[in-house]
Amino acid sequence: MISLLGKMRKQMNGAVADSMYYYGKDYGLNYGVSLPTIRSIAKEEERDHEFALYLMRQQVRELKLAAMHIAEPAAISSDEISTWEDALINSELAEECAFALLGHAPQLKPIFHKWCESENIYATYAALMAMARNTPTTNELQLLPAVLQRHPDCRIITQGVIAMLDTAYHNPTLQQDVRHILESLEPSAQSSYITEEMEWRMELIQ
Repeated sequence: MISLLGKMRKQMNGAVADSMYYYGKDYGLNYGVSLPTIRSIAKEEERDHEFALYLMRQQVRELKLAAMHIAEPAAISSDEISTWEDALINSELAEECAFALLGHAPQLKPIFHKWCESENIYATYAALMAMARNTPTTNELQLLPAVLQRHPDCRIITQGVIAMLDTAYHNPTLQQDVRHILESLEPSAQSSYITEEMEWRMELIQ
């Protein structure tokens, strides 16, 4: 960990750290290293799931983000799902978890179902974005209205739902499911925004 942290510190940029914007809690320490640089440094490490879990518990932004790339997606067990869930304290971590870890996990579907009911909006957001990178089924799509009802004013959840609907609509067998979900949404500013976003996206696919 000390070696990895040393590599990160060499790339520290206080100005970048001060200008960062994300939803959720701040990190304990933030060296302002860019995401591409963090990913590059992390990929130099061997996959080590236990080490990744250790890094995730550290109060350092760069180590938490690196953990997503060092962890082994296939090694995520049901016993540790709550550990990853609790670690997602902001939108940046949630997005990196979806991109680097959860989106590649064989256990994505059961995790998706669990995190869609989580009180942690960042875990729900990670689940939505990870599923958007894969192929959702009707079963996953049917959870979306309930997710929106639980988070009626949450911007990132709204964006995650749009991303998942967009992915699903690229699959001709799911297009009717997507239309049905859009028609079933309760009237609100949130549902209007989702419908408007999806209308132009669906037109591009026609």
